[in-house]
Amino acid sequence: MGILEINQLHKRFGQHEVLKGLEMDVPEHSIFGLVGQNGAGKTTTMKIILGLLKPDSGSVTVCGEKVAYGETKTNRHIGFLPDVPEFYGYMTAREYLKLCGEITGLSQTKTKVRSEELLELVGLKNEKKRIGSFSRGMKQRLGIAQALLNEPKLLICDEPTSSLDPIGRKEILDILLAAKGKTTVLFSTHILSDVERICDRIAVLHGGKLALYGTLAEVKQRHRYNGFVLEFENVETAAIFAKSKELQHPSISTTRSGNTVTVLLTGCDLDGHFFLDVLAQKRIVPLKFVALEPTLESLFLEVVQ
Repeated sequence: MGILEINQLHKRFGQHEVLKGLEMDVPEHSIFGLVGQNGAGKTTTMKIILGLLKPDSGSVTVCGEKVAYGETKTNRHIGFLPDVPEFYGYMTAREYLKLCGEITGLSQTKTKVRSEELLELVGLKNEKKRIGSFSRGMKQRLGIAQALLNEPKLLICDEPTSSLDPIGRKEILDILLAAKGKTTVLFSTHILSDVERICDRIAVLHGGKLALYGTLAEVKQRHRYNGFVLEFENVETAAIFAKSKELQHPSISTTRSGNTVTVLLTGCDLDGHFFLDVLAQKRIVPLKFVALEPTLESLFLEVVQ
């Protein structure tokens, strides 16, 4: 059983059905990327998980307990970082975490210990400034510290790297990776490179349903292109290979860059061993020989278009 389980979730706003039987399972200690275009239903799904929005039908369980709209019992297992976290600007980071500890019922000793651990984790341990003067990235890092204060089993982050510069994005992603060993991370995003960098599993929402779901390796394997790319040192060598009588069935295209020539083989049922045999027979050694791998970007565009 996963930390988070979503079963046949439906939600409609007026005539617009945002979720159409969403099914999802988030395993423990994974980093799970929820991907989709703006309006795909990512934030709606998170609000339902948090009990802030009532689904039309379906169920959500967190740590085996059913989520009920308007009730917060299951939220004791959850830490949440909204896309734009708000703070009391006159407080320091330590003062804010102390307040959060009091609200969540942590002892003063526990709050102090956890605050020091988390401020070090998010790179704010030596920060004395008041939160009002923090940059956007610093506020996001403090938001993660606050969300992890009560040691949640599930950390939910809504667009945690949106509007951050490359350095700020890297800092947030590194923190989420560091938190993986102690919690399960679910974060929504439309930045595909972030997903490829840190996620174990992904779910792509489109049209109210899951268009892609599984580990990155599984998703890419299911949509693997049947093709190969070969690069040769000159036009003559590339021509000898491309005009081989053995290569009558694959679709062959060539592109030239300087002195090197790239040959693309697609639309064939032949494996790499066959092409290696052809190369050996012609006594040709390519500069590069790789199987075509689908990227998350190409798969995302394929399912949403």
